[in-house]
Amino acid sequence: MSIRNSVSSVPSVLFVCVKNGGKSQMAAALMEARAAGAVEVHSAGTRPGTAINTLSAEVVAEVGADMSAGVTKPIDPALLARVDRVVVLGEEAAVEPVPGMTGTITTWVTDEPSERGIEGPERMRLVRDDIDRRVQELLAELTAE
Repeated sequence: MSIRNSVSSVPSVLFVCVKNGGKSQMAAALMEARAAGAVEVHSAGTRPGTAINTLSAEVVAEVGADMSAGVTKPIDPALLARVDRVVVLGEEAAVEPVPGMTGTITTWVTDEPSERGIEGPERMRLVRDDIDRRVQELLAELTAE
């Protein structure tokens, strides 16, 4: 069974983290690359920062995704109400449902290699790989017939 709202024939997802500069942008870029138009993809932050994380952009590009043109932005309540799935990345961000919302909110507690003393590009690649695995599972779920 596919998950689709009544407005669009394409399933939609909103990825959210706190700053919308790293994890949610990575997830959106990876979904865009993997879905190739089969999923409407958005990202936002609960307290948006001012810039895309450069290291995140570099490691996501290593696997063929592009977030270099991303812009940090807050959650749009109208978008939140209409998407099929909201995915919150990490435990720091929280998204409250809005009136009329039909989609579901899921939280991905992503790998945090810094807690194990892993930093820099190695850390970011582990984060990317964790998010990419989850994105591929979500893509399969959203596009299942």
